[in-house]
Amino acid sequence: MQNKVKNTMTGADVIVSSLKANGIDTVFGLPGGQLDNLFDAVQRTDGDTKIIRSRHEQGAAYMAFGAARSTGKPTVFSVVPGPGIMNAMGALSTAWAANSPVLSMCGQVASDAIGSGRGYLHELPDQLATMRTMLKHAERIDSPHNAPHMINDALVAMQTGRPGPAHLEMSPDVMGLESGYVPTPATTVPAGPCTAIADIEQAIALLKNSKRPLIYVGGGATHAADQVNTLANLIEAPVTCFRSGRGIVDDRDYHAQVFPAGRRLWKDADVVFAIGTRLKYAQMYWGLDENIKIIRLDIDPKEFGRYAQPAVALHGDAVVTLDALLPALTDEIKTPRPSREEELTKLKTELHAEMTANVGPQMEYLSAIREVLPDDGIFCDEITQVGFTSWFGLPIHRLRGHINCGFQGTLGYGFATALGVKAANPDTPVVSISGDGGFLFTATELATAVEYGINLVCVVFNDNRYSNVYRQQKEWYDGRFIASDLHNPDFVAFARSFGANAERVEGPAQLKAALERGLSAKGPTIIEAVQQKNLPAPWQYILEAPVRGPNAEGA
Repeated sequence: MQNKVKNTMTGADVIVSSLKANGIDTVFGLPGGQLDNLFDAVQRTDGDTKIIRSRHEQGAAYMAFGAARSTGKPTVFSVVPGPGIMNAMGALSTAWAANSPVLSMCGQVASDAIGSGRGYLHELPDQLATMRTMLKHAERIDSPHNAPHMINDALVAMQTGRPGPAHLEMSPDVMGLESGYVPTPATTVPAGPCTAIADIEQAIALLKNSKRPLIYVGGGATHAADQVNTLANLIEAPVTCFRSGRGIVDDRDYHAQVFPAGRRLWKDADVVFAIGTRLKYAQMYWGLDENIKIIRLDIDPKEFGRYAQPAVALHGDAVVTLDALLPALTDEIKTPRPSREEELTKLKTELHAEMTANVGPQMEYLSAIREVLPDDGIFCDEITQVGFTSWFGLPIHRLRGHINCGFQGTLGYGFATALGVKAANPDTPVVSISGDGGFLFTATELATAVEYGINLVCVVFNDNRYSNVYRQQKEWYDGRFIASDLHNPDFVAFARSFGANAERVEGPAQLKAALERGLSAKGPTIIEAVQQKNLPAPWQYILEAPVRGPNAEGA
């Protein structure tokens, strides 16, 4: 943007203009002294760029994470240095774990004070070094003229190779420094690489002769959903995943098989094609032997050797590599494979009935949510009993339809993250769940939701305890309970005090009706669901015994 009074641009103007040139017109943030110039620059765009102001730095960062996780596009949050960026670190660690392109656009102390140790407001010993220890890219912008290419470099880093978060910082004096007009061209993100043709040929040799192939996908295959579906139909292979691959194949398709079904298929699979996944649980817990050949396609070469070397390693982008592999594989498969629809439908049906019998309370709540949430709706989980069960118990019908925090397991991330999901997808129905413990981590962002009219529906499952902690203390520590029971507010009164819609339900039938009201209401809605204590453990379908190798069941 250009200053409306003079033909000049401040450093903050250049930041805003560079972000807008790259399609970023929303910043989640919290104002403060070192950001005054940046917020003023946004104000002077007259709404062309907007701020969604949170009530805590972690809320701003989680909202940016939710927006990035649900769209796959880069998003930005802005907070003050020192305690501000430290408050955001939980969200940045979650974005790192979930490979989400979140950009921290952070303040700093005055440029001549950095590293002085004099105790300036919000000073850290070496903020930039701290950020570099965890994030994919971190730099300091030292002049308005350097801002465009440094922002573009960060955006490219966030979206090439393994996606991830980045950090840029600028001192307030540089933000306020005026210069002449600074061009702010958009960046171009280069296409991902294709693996070597020789490696593709090795993969084809295994796939064309496979009798019981299995495809295992993770978040790195999301942008290759079309190719994955084509591959599944071509080799007549079921497609399984853990959390982040949900929705790559619509769960109404018989090829789509939830995580515990994947374990049952793993037992007899002769070739596994793993695409954009760490493949952690399968290799660590389901077991390996000489009769299973694994092909791994990943943009990150470090993944190939973390647990066991694959038979074939395809280092490349999932779309580019599969686009090269599929035509050649089609030529090799002369006749269509026999359909496995009957077998896979039977597995899906029988396993769903078993899970409903063994994890019934959670499955019933998820069934109520699925009945109300449209096929194109987005579900946001939390570190709670219903959330864990959703990893395998909630059918997903769209890409990025299940939002989770990956292996980071970030208790309390959910509500603020879901606000970012809804803000980035305003016309899409979004349902968030939380436990009574996790919800209160960011519950004050209800003020933000009401102020900005974010029409999120959040279900708070309340059993007045940290259920996982309580179960572990009961089973592992002979019932020596400590700090696992909770004293909670009246969640309905709490939500209404902010001006949000709120009601309390008991049981899935009441929840279904409340969800219908919430999705049609204006503004945010909180539904407190009174949850029974001592729910059956969902982990029985997540941490199952090996089915291959020397430790396999029955070996």
